[in-house]
Amino acid sequence: WRFWTKKERWVMAQNPVAIVLLSGGLDSATALAVAQSEGYDVAALTFNYGQRHIHEIRAAERVAASRGVEDHVIIKIDLRQFGGSALTADIPVPTNRDAREMASEIPVTYVPARNTIFLAFALAHAEVRGSGDIFIGVNRVDYSGYPDCRPEFVRAFEAMANLATRAAVAGEIPVRIHAPLIDLSKSDIIRRGLELDVDYSETTSCYSPGVGGTACGVCDACQIRLKGFNEAGIDDPIAYMTGQARR
Repeated sequence: WRFWTKKERWVMAQNPVAIVLLSGGLDSATALAVAQSEGYDVAALTFNYGQRHIHEIRAAERVAASRGVEDHVIIKIDLRQFGGSALTADIPVPTNRDAREMASEIPVTYVPARNTIFLAFALAHAEVRGSGDIFIGVNRVDYSGYPDCRPEFVRAFEAMANLATRAAVAGEIPVRIHAPLIDLSKSDIIRRGLELDVDYSETTSCYSPGVGGTACGVCDACQIRLKGFNEAGIDDPIAYMTGQARR
């Protein structure tokens, strides 16, 4: 045996760092809380990517602050240069669609390769920080048809990541993409978040909010969120223009 140096004892006392993709939405806020509950210190990443509104970035700031996350980086990129989505181009956001319509096709709110781009940034940030753990709040149950929210995508990106970084190839820090919500319904996610003291009043899910960030209540994201709170038997704490916040 030997005596550990002061520096070695300090390093061992620190919690491992996880990079968490934080959009300001319900799912990412819950994923952040899960990472903290598993003993990770969180380094949060939020993207100002040219989306329709700034309110989700403000929500991400609120969530990070309330959860005590001091390491929160907001990265500015411009996916409007590519367009191709109702969130990054002048394409109307679908409203008042029923569940069958939402599930029938990949919706126009899908942003081409968004999660691939975000995870690539997170991967670079993780390697620099000496971390191999990345958390993303995707789920396949209420995923609105997005192809980059499926388990196959998460597994494929993790496999690629372990071929792409010096730390992983050298066998020093393997990469793990954590998707703790992947098999949960929206109501299960809400219940899990409440167990972890997530304050959902700080989050936003709306694709097309009104002035001040009030949720529209009729876009796909709002309807999925409202359905989740209803099935969980809980009132949604955010305001809606349509007055649908209450059960």
